[in-house]
Amino acid sequence: MIESTGDGRIWVLSGPTSGYAIGLTDADELLHLHWGPRIAVEDAEALAAQAPPPYRPFESPLDGHEEYPVEGGPRFVRPALSLRTPGVRGTEWSFAAAETDGDELRLRFTDALHALGLTLHYRMRDDADVVERWVTVAHEGHGPELEILRADAAVWTLPRRDSWRLGQLHGRWAAESRLVRAELTYGEKIIGSRRGHTGHQHLPWVALDADGESTEERGEVYGCALGWSGSWRIAVQHLPDGQVQITGGAGHDDSGLLRLAPGDSYTSPVFAGLWSAGGFGGASRAWHAWQLARVIPDAAAERPVLYNSWEATGFDISEERQRALARRAAAMGVELFVVDDAWFGRRTSDRAGLGDWTPNPERFPRGLAPLADEVHALGMGFGIWVEPEMVNPDSDLYRAHPDWVQHHPGRTRTEYRNQLVLNLARPDVREHLWRQLDQLLGSAPIDYVKWDFNRCFTDPGWPGEEYPQKLWVEHVHALYGLLDRLRAAHPGVVFESCSGGGGRIDLGILSRTDQVWTSDNTDPLDRLAIQHGFSQLHPARVMAAWVTDSPQTQLNGRRSSLRFRFVSAMAGVLGIGGDLTRWSEEELTEARGWVELYRRIRPLVQHGELHRLRAPGGGLSAVQFLRGEETVVLAWLQAQHYGEPPPPLRLRGLDPAAAYECLESGAVHRGAVLAHQGLHTGLTGDLDAAVIRLRRRSS
Repeated sequence: MIESTGDGRIWVLSGPTSGYAIGLTDADELLHLHWGPRIAVEDAEALAAQAPPPYRPFESPLDGHEEYPVEGGPRFVRPALSLRTPGVRGTEWSFAAAETDGDELRLRFTDALHALGLTLHYRMRDDADVVERWVTVAHEGHGPELEILRADAAVWTLPRRDSWRLGQLHGRWAAESRLVRAELTYGEKIIGSRRGHTGHQHLPWVALDADGESTEERGEVYGCALGWSGSWRIAVQHLPDGQVQITGGAGHDDSGLLRLAPGDSYTSPVFAGLWSAGGFGGASRAWHAWQLARVIPDAAAERPVLYNSWEATGFDISEERQRALARRAAAMGVELFVVDDAWFGRRTSDRAGLGDWTPNPERFPRGLAPLADEVHALGMGFGIWVEPEMVNPDSDLYRAHPDWVQHHPGRTRTEYRNQLVLNLARPDVREHLWRQLDQLLGSAPIDYVKWDFNRCFTDPGWPGEEYPQKLWVEHVHALYGLLDRLRAAHPGVVFESCSGGGGRIDLGILSRTDQVWTSDNTDPLDRLAIQHGFSQLHPARVMAAWVTDSPQTQLNGRRSSLRFRFVSAMAGVLGIGGDLTRWSEEELTEARGWVELYRRIRPLVQHGELHRLRAPGGGLSAVQFLRGEETVVLAWLQAQHYGEPPPPLRLRGLDPAAAYECLESGAVHRGAVLAHQGLHTGLTGDLDAAVIRLRRRSS
């Protein structure tokens, strides 16, 4: 809901429990008024009528209060907008108009000198407390090109508190999404990526709670998440007067995004914000519900149990071996069979074949259709792996078009993983990829595509282009456009985003893919911390997790039971990636039981409310999923010391006056007892795990 007051110069946006308010001064300065619990328009008017900060030399009365600070004028904070024309830099704006269109508010400003139009967009839906914000910058004149050095999507202003604690997700390859919280000190805290993709090092999300007092279920939490799959930056500023502002958008620095010719415009990605009074867990559940309702394609559909052949075969792939794996996977209850790398071109190692997206004639002499047909006959969907944005120098594509890769003339072309990055910003490259992938998806009954991206930008050059800097932005727009076009042409195909694991996970890519590969690390114990961090923002419905072989030879050599591996992976979209031809009959039988159990609890895991009962930290950890009359608890015990039984798990979200039956044991528990005294898991020893299902009994 959007309300306007104060002669049309104050706006209040309201969601189910929260509100957001902004107002214009007589000098056309757009000030932030409120973000937090719902307020009435009269409250916003009272906030707008408050006296401005007192004058102090060397300080600006706008800093920390302005809704979207720009470069230029009486401002010293980090600007959200920076642009230039020949000889002139900075912006001086005046208010032009306000428009509402359903649940969207648009505030338009102009800069006569630059012939600039700037529109601030706000959207807050009636069913969500998420505020979606973005900007549009337009060249509305007839003069020289306008260079956008930076155009952040939004600036978020927090209320004054004694102190703030900052939460973020950091990591690296195979150790993504690690949650850390620390006091926010004065100055700027900057996270981001200058790698051309979202990156393994940080997810574009921050959460702040006042005075470090919030818990999983109690306290105010402010969160911000950016929907952009290229280089990005979020800056959290703790200003000298104690005010806190958060700004974020595409591009890591201010070296330039693109140029606008007369009539051109740029629309930033969405930078979404959320206030919750329900602690970190309440914030997570609000983020999850919003993404399932508004971001993720076809989110109501359940994601199938998947088998991926990579860890079984590597590059040593053959049609017959895939058939053998498929038969075992089908007998286990798997619903989707995926052929990973090495089905195409001359792909016998990571040194060749990328870019040649046709089946290897020696390995698949009749193409992929016969294998796909057999997989379908076994009752499973059929999927393949691709990495369209990359090329090996040893490929037919590179030999034909060496100029299609990002590179600087006269400089060595850096090869990471023996591959180079195609310049998707070029129209001819985009069209070639469209033709190849469209033909591929039409050549066989393919149901699923694992879209990988295994390489950062290192040589972002574009010989012959007057403004090569634009490739950082236009590569991402080209990726989005290609995915959109393929989804429209092949509506039955679902897509998974992968980038060496979790290197490209953000709201932008999630608006175009059905799930994401969370990490290349499939060790079930390591995964608990990764999944814990991932769940701070994203729902289990998109979090792919695999059961692979033990010991975990690719990473740490840890041995774990099939039980522990399955229960770890069942907290997301269950997948299996081990070499099934080496599993014993006992292991295959046990695995079939776990798959059957997952399919029974899948509606709760993928669409239920998530409660993090205990974080992974060396002892007992657990999550709870709640949907309707049912709840399921997934519990893991890393290690147990002698004489120290694991503590009971205090469940959440249950009716204290109701009785709940354990479907495993038949025991009946009172909701109040489960919430206050807790549930005993019965776990013992090292690397033990359990699935506990409860159903509310009818009175």
